[in-house]
Amino acid sequence: MQIKSCKGIFAFMAEQSKPREERVLDAGALRALAHPLRVRLYDILSQYGPQTASSLADLTGESTGATSYHLRALARHDLIREVAGRGTARERWWERPAGSVTLTNPELEHTPSGRAVLEAVHSETLTLRHQQLMHFATHGWDEDGEWREGSVISTATARLTAEQSRELVHRIGALIDETVQRYRDQTGEGVRPVTIRNDVFPLPTERGSA
Repeated sequence: MQIKSCKGIFAFMAEQSKPREERVLDAGALRALAHPLRVRLYDILSQYGPQTASSLADLTGESTGATSYHLRALARHDLIREVAGRGTARERWWERPAGSVTLTNPELEHTPSGRAVLEAVHSETLTLRHQQLMHFATHGWDEDGEWREGSVISTATARLTAEQSRELVHRIGALIDETVQRYRDQTGEGVRPVTIRNDVFPLPTERGSA
């Protein structure tokens, strides 16, 4: 199983042929991320772009001291970085580097402590995603007609082999990558963050089947 985080639909990349950047987080980075507030800060920087400790404190309801501390912890493992040429000695701007990040590391899967780290990161990440999904399910009716027509919550079921499922994952991933690369830094009237979800996984085997 892979859980990924992609810095999102914000920008245009002129070099469309450039291969996708993907980082598999090492054990130290995953341990640094395995904290509820750090996952939330990382998610906000991924979805909404550069922020300061003060703006993140306003968005999360935490103190500026707390957000500053956790931002530095994320930066030590290159999960985030200071925005070059922006900010002052008293107010630093932070950003999440562009590219896909895999929140799974095979080295951690074989020990109880490693699995605990992975489960903590995955649980917090998926909790945030579910909260965003439920917020849209509840408040999406308030969006104007164009945005409602440009949104969907959909589930389908197909009977596939593991190879067919893997092919589907790659095809969907390629389409998402193309969209993210094309519009990653787009700005202007009508542009807003859009989350793109790609959930493909097997259901439990039917009782009595092989």
